Amino acid sequence: QVYLRESGGGSVQSGGSLRLTCVASGYTSGNYRMGWFRQAQGKEREGVASIDDNGATGYTYSVEGRFVISTSGTNTVYLQMNELKPEDTAIYYCAASYYFNGYYYPQSLHTSDYSYWGQGTQVTVAS
Repeated sequence: QVYLRESGGGSVQSGGSLRLTCVASGYTSGNYRMGWFRQAQGKEREGVASIDDNGATGYTYSVEGRFVISTSGTNTVYLQMNELKPEDTAIYYCAASYYFNGYYYPQSLHTSDYSYWGQGTQVTVAS
């Protein structure tokens, strides 16, 4: 079992920055993919950024050039969010999957590709 805990959410003005951190505990060795998702009120959860253990990254179009995902080891993932906009307001969730069969699993923005989820952290961007 793996547990994920997010931190770093909050309220900022449009154009501001926030850095989200997610720490995984439990059995976190092996190959992995990790990601950040968000869910705005009344909308479906969407993939924002993802990274795999080869360092490959992926971003949804609306955040490219503004958000950066990175990792530290196999159990910590960050999301640096710059030039925040009101439409970035949402609950942000960390997600992870770990694999022990030796195969490579590329980064993914699909919720179905992740086994473990955090509780979420609120990000609010005021105009």
